[in-house]
Amino acid sequence: MIVSQMLKSKPDVGVISVKPSSMVIDAAKLLSEHRIGTVVVSGDGESLDGILSERDIVRELGKRGPACLSDPVSALMTSKLVTCKPSDTLLEVLEVMTDGRFRHVPVMEEGRMIGLISIGDAVKGRLAELAMERDALEGMIMGN
Repeated sequence: MIVSQMLKSKPDVGVISVKPSSMVIDAAKLLSEHRIGTVVVSGDGESLDGILSERDIVRELGKRGPACLSDPVSALMTSKLVTCKPSDTLLEVLEVMTDGRFRHVPVMEEGRMIGLISIGDAVKGRLAELAMERDALEGMIMGN
């Protein structure tokens, strides 16, 4: 399965984003309200300035305590991002996530972010692929 197929299978709720100047506490509230693990940081809603994950927030809370919650998102976000293309396979994306030890990858097309793939999305897609392969092999073995 390729990334574009996975994006089509996801509910179209859009990608939750915040401005770089937003406070970390506001981003944390969005994460909680939407039950998600990351928000995209974008000044204009289309470009990709960075990503702020729950891990970024927890790491800073552990270092500095609750004072970090009043920082701008830009102070905690990851700005050196690894992205993928709609034509990439889920296996390729899973390998990148595993090697980089992160759980979300923005999907870019012609310089614009068109979606976000989570590790859960990638695993779900790969499991569906493997189930289809298993069924096809069983059909061949059984003569169906």
